[in-house]
Formats: sequence, C-alpha cells, structure tokens
Amino acid sequence: MLADQNIYHTNRRRFLSQTASGFGLMALSNLLGNSSGHAAAIPPSGALGGTHFAPKAKRVIYLFQSGGPSHLDLFDYKPTLVDQHGKDMPASVLGTQRVSLMTREKGRRTCASPFKFAQHGASGAWVTELMPHTAGVVDDLCFIKSLQTEPINHDPAVTFIQTGRAISGRPAFGSWMHYGLGNASQNLPAYVVMISGNADQPILSRYYHNGFLPSRYQGVQFQSVGDPVLFLSNPTGIDHGNRGRIISTINQLNSIQHEQSGDPEIEARIDSFELAYRMQTSVPDLMNLKSEPKEVLDMYGPEVTKPGSFAYQCLMARKLAERDVRFVQIFHAGWDHHGDLKGGMIRQCQASDQPSAALIKDLKMRGMLDDTLVVWGGEFGRTAYSQGDDLNGRDHHPRCYSIWMAGGGIRGGLSIGATDDFGYNIADNVIHVRDLHATMLQLLGIDHERFTFKNQGLDDKLTGVEHARIIQEILA
Repeated sequence: MLADQNIYHTNRRRFLSQTASGFGLMALSNLLGNSSGHAAAIPPSGALGGTHFAPKAKRVIYLFQSGGPSHLDLFDYKPTLVDQHGKDMPASVLGTQRVSLMTREKGRRTCASPFKFAQHGASGAWVTELMPHTAGVVDDLCFIKSLQTEPINHDPAVTFIQTGRAISGRPAFGSWMHYGLGNASQNLPAYVVMISGNADQPILSRYYHNGFLPSRYQGVQFQSVGDPVLFLSNPTGIDHGNRGRIISTINQLNSIQHEQSGDPEIEARIDSFELAYRMQTSVPDLMNLKSEPKEVLDMYGPEVTKPGSFAYQCLMARKLAERDVRFVQIFHAGWDHHGDLKGGMIRQCQASDQPSAALIKDLKMRGMLDDTLVVWGGEFGRTAYSQGDDLNGRDHHPRCYSIWMAGGGIRGGLSIGATDDFGYNIADNVIHVRDLHATMLQLLGIDHERFTFKNQGLDDKLTGVEHARIIQEILA
C-alpha cells in the first residue's frame, strides 16, 4: 500500500512539473487574449440562454438612497400638512397600521415640509426647492408616488427591496440579473456596488449578496480608498505577466479538482481569478477621468473628482454602463432623519440632486438612456407626523413613498399613484415592491413567473409565491 502511495505521489509530482508550465502558458494566452476593456464577441448568455422576450433595457443603474428619504419633503406635495401643522393627526388617517417603537407611545403631531414646492416641465411634476437639477429633467422621469413595502425598520426594509424578502440569505436583484443574463463584459464584473455618504445605518455586504445562487453572482464592491477592488494591485516583486502565469497554473489545478468533485464553487473561484487578472488592465482605464471633457465633469458638480463622493460614483456608473456592466448600484447613505430634518435634507439633496440629474443627461447625450434603466429611491418613506416635539424629524413609514425611474422602456414625464391629503395612506394605485421587481425584470426581457432557481427542492424566484403584477402604466 505504501509503495502504491509513493508511486501516486511521484507520478503526480512528475505530471505537475512537466505539464503545469504548458498549461499555464495556454491559459495565460487566454487571459491575455481579451484585456482591452471591451466586451467579448460572444458574451455568456446566463442561465436563461437569452431572454423570454425582446428587452427594452440592457442594463440597470440603481441609485439607492439608504435611510428612507422623506417623500413629503421631495416629490409628494401636500398643502394640507401646512394647514394642519402642529395639530394632532386625525385618528381616521392614522388608522390601525403599525408604527415603530420610537413613536408608538408618543403623540403624533402633523409636520409640514419646511421647504417650498413648485411644478416643473411639460409634465408639471411637483419637486422640492432642494432639487433644482432634478426639476430640470422631470420630463425624462417617471415618478411612482404609491410604492408600498412591508418592514418598518431599516435592515429588513433594505433587505426586502434588495432581495424580495425581509430575511437575509436570499439573492439580491443584481445577482438574479447576473445569473439569468450572464456577464456582457469580459473585463469587469456584471454586478458592481459602490457606497457613499455617512450614516448610522451601515450598508451590509449581504444587501448585495448572491444568497443561494452560486458565489460567482455576488456583487463586487468598488472601494473609495486605495485599490478600487481589494488586492487588485500586484504584490511587491510580482509583475503582471508573473501574476498571469501564477493564476493560470492555479486555475489548471482547480480545473483538475473540479473534474474530480464537480463542486460549482471551484468554477466560481476560477472565474474570479481570471476576471481579477483582466481587471488589472481594465479598471485603471475605467477610473481615469482625464478623458472626460470639462463640461461633463462640471455637469456632475464640484465633488465629481473626489473618490467616494456620490457625484464621482454617478460618473463611474455611466462609465461602467458604457463598458457593458449589467447592474450598477450606488448605496448613498444618510437619509434617516428622525431629527434635524431640515438640515439633513439640505445636506443629502446637495449631495444627490446634481449628480443624479447629470447621470440622466449624460446617458441621454450618449444615446444610452433608451436602453439603460435608472432607478432612484430608498427602502421606505417617512411619516406625516413629527417624531420630535420640535416638529423637525420624521419616523419610518413603509405604507407609502415615492421613487423615480427613467430610461430603459420607462415613460418619461409621468407621475402615477397618489397618497391621501396627509401623504400617509395610498389613495390610488397601490404598487408593491414585488410589482417593482416584476416590472424591472420585464424591462430586461425576463418573465418573473418563469425565472426560477432550484432551492431546497423548490423553484424559487425573486418575486416569491405572492402575486406580483407588471406596472403597465409606466411602460413606454
């Protein structure tokens, strides 16, 4: 038995010593074969092998405003709140719906917005004075003013709008999209995440996790400091060619192991090593702003050259979209205004308004808005009553809130849904988060009912087993 083991190890060492270099050179040739930063001629088509029907959007840019932006101070103008400011909210309006522990045992006094509103564009959309740049592009936007979610606290609410469920462990929308459609870019991830802003509520990596899907569909975070992607730079003493040969040899060994075990995580590891190698040449070009005209940089605002700022990331989102990245998500934190509502809203709008509008204009100028779906919004809205005695703060409100969408098959210059006079209940056209997900998939050419993954013996899907409808009114 010992002799047999020695023969095995000797043969294995001889095999690896004689073939690893050859395998490495062949694989290195493949790695180097498409490092130009452009998509491959025949990109992988994903699990679906195509789409269910002709897509209107090829990619998604999701400007996620984390913390719960107040719809009542942004897009849902309610003059009744001015008349009722400081008075107790009517019991008929409050009803029996759930409220958070922060205001459950306290009086609920009506709180008017401290900001002025005006109508803009041919569509006459109402927009706060804090967002003059957004006001300038309202005819390209579709406002949904009757979105409804279920969780009342941040973590489950963010998890819900990201994954379709309030509990962790499920794939994010970007992971579903990558799984179904594949990666159209050979040199960048299909699903890129960036984080900006400052807040007490952290942005957790499981908000962009692959869940029960294979790990290759995990979102890849681009850092704001140092290497955009962790460990992208070569260690001291290793150049690009040496790293390529190392990765090629490692991946050949991983391939042998995969043939023996069939473990899909080994395939994911091979993919990640190869993509990381190609990103060494594609990412520096991506992050270089020298080729951007001054008028484009000026359009995004004064912070556009500051890595980590929302303006910088919006420009990066456009550059990533140009390079065929399928799903780009920016988490912009800081919208949780239980107190200092006025100061907090001013700061957040100053950071978000100009870059968001610039992204729409930039995509439109380049002919990319038609097939790029842009979404702006948070995890829930805010209450019509004040959380503090100073009438300068709002609590969480999942019952109704506003978001906007643009491009990618969306009708611009439209506002749908309505809330009551207090902006507290939906008066017309309830749109659930599941409806939003189903509609986004529809725009990407995917039938949400047929888009499944076998999980623990069940055909699981993003929209779950509950009813979800396509929001036909917003489709161009």
